[in-house]
Amino acid sequence: MASSFETYQKRRLISSYFSVIVSIFLVLFLLGALGLFVINSKKITNDFKENIPMTVFFKNEANDSVLKAFDVEMKNARFIKEYAFVHKDSAAKNNVDIVGKDFMEFLGFNPLQNSFDINLKGDYVVADSIKKIERDIKKNEMVSEIIYDKQLVDLVNDNVKKISFWILVISGFLGIVAMLLINSSLRLSIYSHRFTIKTMQMVGATKSFIRKPFIWRSIKLGLVGSLLAIIALMGAVYYIDQLLPSLKLSKDYVSLGIVFGGVLLIGIIITWVSTFFATQRFLNLRTDDLY
Repeated sequence: MASSFETYQKRRLISSYFSVIVSIFLVLFLLGALGLFVINSKKITNDFKENIPMTVFFKNEANDSVLKAFDVEMKNARFIKEYAFVHKDSAAKNNVDIVGKDFMEFLGFNPLQNSFDINLKGDYVVADSIKKIERDIKKNEMVSEIIYDKQLVDLVNDNVKKISFWILVISGFLGIVAMLLINSSLRLSIYSHRFTIKTMQMVGATKSFIRKPFIWRSIKLGLVGSLLAIIALMGAVYYIDQLLPSLKLSKDYVSLGIVFGGVLLIGIIITWVSTFFATQRFLNLRTDDLY
């Protein structure tokens, strides 16, 4: 009978520890994922902005020296991420590959123009900056037209502001939920030891002596949950790198170090604080209130 009761108690204890670890893992994984997103939000936004192309078309009168001079100008421009010269013959060939018909057979000449496909750095893909760049490029008399999606630029910048606001709101909400969930799980775990706590107190043990083993146990559970969350986050980072290799999240060691260190620290602090106040509550209860 005693053996079966001890087995039951052990299973109950393991189940309690498991639920605490799972709670810590899930909450810290969500917080870590959100932290990664917040830290890399500018990089993610810039990656999207830098894929919005600007095409500069040149007049047919523009000779090779004009095009080479513009090439050098773009190479030295601080706002350029990358650019490529597109010869009108190459543009015509690409058009044939896409449409499936050679329009030059009907026209007898190539109506397309030489152009440069430009991708600006993310910081410059805002309404004011891009308009200034457009004005500066148009000072070149050989430039006939500049095309880019103005509505998309405005839409992206407006949405970035909205997303940033909601990220702050969600971060605050998840932080509160994290503390409540972990605190609740640890309090339930300590609740099962309330009689042990009171017995130790009755035989003269000090409050700090009674709290110490519970705090150390909770910190260990917090470390296990934090490490599992870090492993899961590493898997998520690897998966994102496969989908969006241009972000290079796995190479950003500073951001990863901040997030992983933060997850570990939060796991330790929340478990320590929650256990301290949970044990304090039962230490302050009268014996009759334990039932």
